[in-house]
Amino acid sequence: MNKLKLNYTHNNSVAQIIFDDGKGNVLDSLMMAELQALFDSFKQNKDLKLITFEGAGKHFSFGASVEEHKKDAAALMLKSFHQLFYSLRDLAIPTLAKISGQCLGGGMEVAIMCNFLFADKTAKMGQPEIVLGVFPPPASVILPEKIGLARAEELILTGKSISAEEAKDMGLVNMVFEDKPALETGVNAFIEQHILPKSASSLRFGVHASRAKFNNILTNFLQQLEQMYVKELMNTNDANEGINSFLEKRQAEWTNQ
Repeated sequence: MNKLKLNYTHNNSVAQIIFDDGKGNVLDSLMMAELQALFDSFKQNKDLKLITFEGAGKHFSFGASVEEHKKDAAALMLKSFHQLFYSLRDLAIPTLAKISGQCLGGGMEVAIMCNFLFADKTAKMGQPEIVLGVFPPPASVILPEKIGLARAEELILTGKSISAEEAKDMGLVNMVFEDKPALETGVNAFIEQHILPKSASSLRFGVHASRAKFNNILTNFLQQLEQMYVKELMNTNDANEGINSFLEKRQAEWTNQ
């Protein structure tokens, strides 16, 4: 694997996935393919009780590759990205995100798909897609279910980032720790107390049960938003201008169409 590291911990009952591209842990097509291969391999592992996600270095992830949001690449990128969410849905293995530093865009969408989110005080979480003239399909479905419509709209329509404490106040993050070592210690204590004593099989039934409504909404609406994004949004001037201006490091010039 080039962009991910995988460790099995806690007597092989926890799969620790580390995003590691040497920079901002960007979720590009290569990293997505590696993630998909891992998820496929987990289907055969009846002993897994938890999958954790984290970023190497200071940051969780800067998000999906902006280059791959360009019109000619967007359809394939979204299809691959959204398949990751369907795969996690079907695995129903509990998931936990350990968030330090920037956790943005597609990176934040992977985090909010998790059952548990733990952060340290360096964490900054946001869905900045609207700043680029686009929108985040998974977050548009997941955030209202997790934190309610009003808070979800505040994040999706402003594109602003929030601190770990703000995310905890919203009910998005479970616990906040002082720094990355404290986060690691806290997560380990949580795993040992609350995950390891449980049956891996029963945990999966628990995830299916607690997400019965959530999964139904994700399945139905994510597909609709993918079609809207590819067939409508990417045929507007401003969506293309937003992506291109970012890549060209210049101010976007909106025509409002």
